[in-house]
Amino acid sequence: MFNRDYNENPFIVIWELTRACELKCLHCRAEAQYRRDPRELSFEDGKKLIDDIYEMDNPMLVFTGGDPLMRPDVFDIAEYAVEKGVRVSMTPSATPNVTKEAMEKAKEVGLSRWAFSLDGPNAAIHDHFRGTSGSFDLTMNAIKYLHELNMPIQINTVISRYNYDHLDEMAALIEELDCVLWSVFFLVPTGRGQEKDMITPVEHEKTFKWLYELSKRVPFDIKTTAAQHYRRVVIQNKMREKQATGEGINYQDALMNGTTGQIDGLGRAPKGVNDGNGFVFISHIGDVYPSGLLPIKAGNVKETPLADIYRDSEVFQNLRNPDAYKGKCGVCEFRHVCGGSRSRAYAMTGDYMESEPYCVYIPKALRGKKKNVV
Repeated sequence: MFNRDYNENPFIVIWELTRACELKCLHCRAEAQYRRDPRELSFEDGKKLIDDIYEMDNPMLVFTGGDPLMRPDVFDIAEYAVEKGVRVSMTPSATPNVTKEAMEKAKEVGLSRWAFSLDGPNAAIHDHFRGTSGSFDLTMNAIKYLHELNMPIQINTVISRYNYDHLDEMAALIEELDCVLWSVFFLVPTGRGQEKDMITPVEHEKTFKWLYELSKRVPFDIKTTAAQHYRRVVIQNKMREKQATGEGINYQDALMNGTTGQIDGLGRAPKGVNDGNGFVFISHIGDVYPSGLLPIKAGNVKETPLADIYRDSEVFQNLRNPDAYKGKCGVCEFRHVCGGSRSRAYAMTGDYMESEPYCVYIPKALRGKKKNVV
């Protein structure tokens, strides 16, 4: 898993089963609608896609949406994948579709994990962000029942100006809920997401440092999305700690081989995973993107095998070449383990190869030059 060549095969595949959803989330990447799109990949299309995914060294597969539970055949699709040996998890929306029967069926077919979104430590914050009253209470009740089923639970949280001041409360709630993973997303202004809803670059950096300190004392794992520069913070802190104890560490070896430990705060997400680099997103109609937050279409699985799109398309090949990144990202010593959010670079500049605009770090290669600027 950790030695796979991202030029050939992804580490993780996200499949948007449908864009139908009953929620109206403020940040929704998919701009989800209440009704299903008649152009969605069919069950037969889905089976072929799963076959192709399996042949790409069997990466992890995540069902997302919209709301995957809006598809009546979601568990048939999941069962086909699980029986083939694919590890499948799902991120349904917290709606009345999350019944005890649905959760029992998920466990029965062998889903490896169920992920829910929680964007605030209370109903007022969460329900505002999700655009639907009652979402918080429904989520909490569903989590309680999943524990009764012994189903591992992941919590996804989008950090924005709406909850930035409540992160300590959020962390306490995640611990109280006994989740295996807190997946922390940093808002990218795409879909319904707005630039005004993002936290500032300095607040990003403060949150990364806070997450690293948190990761050392909580029982759950922490993973970040659209915050590749969190890896840089993890490396910097681990190196300082080793130096403080007199333990020798080779800087370049740490960067290139990840010898500083878990690069993304999670052993299952090795160094360098980024949009199009170990990561691929398939839309409800089969369009292939480097990620769901980077809306540059590279092909469609109805017309071209997924492996060919992932390996050969120009946009994917560009994204897998950090040395070609522009600005400070292209010369940063952390570019091969970080690379910045290509999605945020595109959303803010229109160029997915530009520098991460919400990173405060000045690479070593630029520090001398900065002093000479008039």
